[in-house]
Amino acid sequence: MRWKLKIILVGLIAALLISCSKKQETAKQTTPVVKGIRVETVQASPVDDSYEATGTVRSRTTSVIAAKVMGSIVAMHVNEGDQVRAGQVLVEIDSRDARTGVVRAQAGVREAQNALDEVDRNTRAAESGKAAADANKSLAASTLSRYQKLFERGSVSPQEFDEVKTSYEVAEAESRRAERMIQSLNARRNQVIARIDQAKADVTGAQVGVGYSRITSPINGVVVLKQADVGYMATPGSPLLTIESSSSYRLEASVEESQIGKIRQGAPARVRIDALGGGEMTGVVDEIVPASDPLSRSYTVKITIPSESAGGGTPPVRSGLFGKVRFVTGQAEALTIPLKAILERGQLAGVYVVDAAGIAHLRIVKTGKTYGEHVEVLSGLSAGEQIVTEGVDAVSDGSRVREVTPGQDTARSTQPG
Repeated sequence: MRWKLKIILVGLIAALLISCSKKQETAKQTTPVVKGIRVETVQASPVDDSYEATGTVRSRTTSVIAAKVMGSIVAMHVNEGDQVRAGQVLVEIDSRDARTGVVRAQAGVREAQNALDEVDRNTRAAESGKAAADANKSLAASTLSRYQKLFERGSVSPQEFDEVKTSYEVAEAESRRAERMIQSLNARRNQVIARIDQAKADVTGAQVGVGYSRITSPINGVVVLKQADVGYMATPGSPLLTIESSSSYRLEASVEESQIGKIRQGAPARVRIDALGGGEMTGVVDEIVPASDPLSRSYTVKITIPSESAGGGTPPVRSGLFGKVRFVTGQAEALTIPLKAILERGQLAGVYVVDAAGIAHLRIVKTGKTYGEHVEVLSGLSAGEQIVTEGVDAVSDGSRVREVTPGQDTARSTQPG
């Protein structure tokens, strides 16, 4: 009797299990298929092997505005954050001393010019005197020539001949003196001209000093630092403002010395600046600093940021922003899936894996590097498995995403549900 009772119990349990299994199979078959989704097969594909580094955004051109003259600042026309253009007046320094110097130098020019006029008048007078002396010399020479002949014939006395000869010598001496006077006046004129040139140079220098009192911007850019204000006593070399060009920026990244040999100048690089809220930008390796930092054992690599991102972005690029750069160093095989297939649950990432019965199951995965619109899967998936890549929001764990008919090859099915 006891063994018959056991056989009856086993039969009842088997019948109950069969009944439950049929009910579950019936429920699966009657569950509606979620529409608007797409299922793809996970496959390994070639990807760029890359190295990622972090850095800081810096402007390619930064200008520190400093004073060239001493004086009190009487006007400051800009503030931090203001856009400025090349040639715009930024700071004005008290220039009364410089203007006094200009007036003094101009007076020196006028004085030297008056001296030149006086020398020219004296020169003209000396030239007239020399002309008269030359005429007297010529007359004395003619008279001496005639008296020489008369003296040889004995027609004149020695006294008379000596008087004529002396008159000639005096006329000749007067001519030489007039010549020396003209030479002296010409030398004096050259000295006065030199004084005029020096006085004009003094005027130019004084005017430059006045110009130094009005400090202008050397570049188009934005004021990033203001180190002085009205009333500040500016001294030569003391910084007043710092301006950086807003048209060209670079990301200065620290690269480990073990990776620096894989990076080449002019090579493309992918730059990402989270503060800008956008995706990756294509930059170019512009400069590799040849000396390494002995403390961090790293090299500084400067990557040019695209000009359209630097100049007119919202928000705009500014120095000091944190950024990341990815350098392509080779090729590798990786298991990648579309980013849109990832379902985030707090700190966890998951995907819907579709089984042979067309049912989606949520599975936690570990992701790695991002490659454009795809992400590397480090664990949780295997090649050949199928996942939901579109319409993820409409799927839940246990949803039917595909009808399966007997004999269907589920391993190759990638059609949308």
